[in-house]
Amino acid sequence: MVLKVCVGSACHIKGSEQVIQTLQKCIKEFHMEDKIVLKASFCLGNCTEAVSVTVEGEEGIFSLSPQNTAEFFKNIIKKVI
Repeated sequence: MVLKVCVGSACHIKGSEQVIQTLQKCIKEFHMEDKIVLKASFCLGNCTEAVSVTVEGEEGIFSLSPQNTAEFFKNIIKKVI
């Protein structure tokens, strides 16, 4: 599975670096290093919301903040894999 996190200017200001760090931590915590590839991406076209994230195999763009990223991982990513 590939997770793409926008690192464009709008998402960078909204905390994309912290979102990436939290996702990296969750991937390690749940031992999913061999199942998930985390990639940085430029604009995903959802600049008005929080940090934009796409999940391979899932439709739409998720809007994450540093505060809700761990919950997103546990409730969405762990259920998809």
